[in-house]
Amino acid sequence: MAAELSRINVEPREPLASEVSRRLIDYLMSGDVAPGDRIPSERQLTEMLGVNRPTVREAIKSLGFLGLLEVRQSSGTYFRGPDSDVLYRLLELGLVLGERGSKDLLEARAELETLVAGLAADVIDDDGVAVLHGCLETMRTCADEDFAAADMAFHAAVADLCGNVVLRDMLRGLRRMIQRGWIERTGTTRSRQVAYDDHVPILAAIERRDAEAAREAMAAHMEGATQRLLTALERQGQGQGKEG
Repeated sequence: MAAELSRINVEPREPLASEVSRRLIDYLMSGDVAPGDRIPSERQLTEMLGVNRPTVREAIKSLGFLGLLEVRQSSGTYFRGPDSDVLYRLLELGLVLGERGSKDLLEARAELETLVAGLAADVIDDDGVAVLHGCLETMRTCADEDFAAADMAFHAAVADLCGNVVLRDMLRGLRRMIQRGWIERTGTTRSRQVAYDDHVPILAAIERRDAEAAREAMAAHMEGATQRLLTALERQGQGQGKEG
């Protein structure tokens, strides 16, 4: 009997223009380039990055579309500066994923989740408690492929019930950035039972209107979730380094 060969699965590489875009963003956000400064020409960038000119041109066009760069005919390409809307779009698209930025963003999300859990415990009513019980029950009974959405729905409900629309909207944006920019790229997985069990004390504390306990339970949950994401990102980075 002849030996069998298994199918080779090759991970798709990121388009080269996207890699150039990330490198340019790191350069622009380094602090060495001031708003209004002219960046190196296409020819110079081609030589510096070791890629072809059409790839550089595509990356510059993409960053211009996002509002980070301005191309002036017969003058050059200029850094417009990172206003808040531009940074949000970059983060949401997963284009700013440096190690320091990753840790800072995950830390910000964890702190805000902890804060809103305490606020929710302070202001929640019986109807709000019923909503959270429904979210937790959905997490317990849903299909495996729906669990991540049910998990997000629980956190969204806590934020909705905290009484602060600014914090609610900030967290909504952070969760979307993390989901699109990191989880979908790293394929982060975790034990469903562990994830569900983490949420039980959060709801119990909120139901008791115990703000301190709610913050502690959410902080414990976010510590584990943050560490899983950082570990996945580190492994992905090591894999990309080996490929190069």
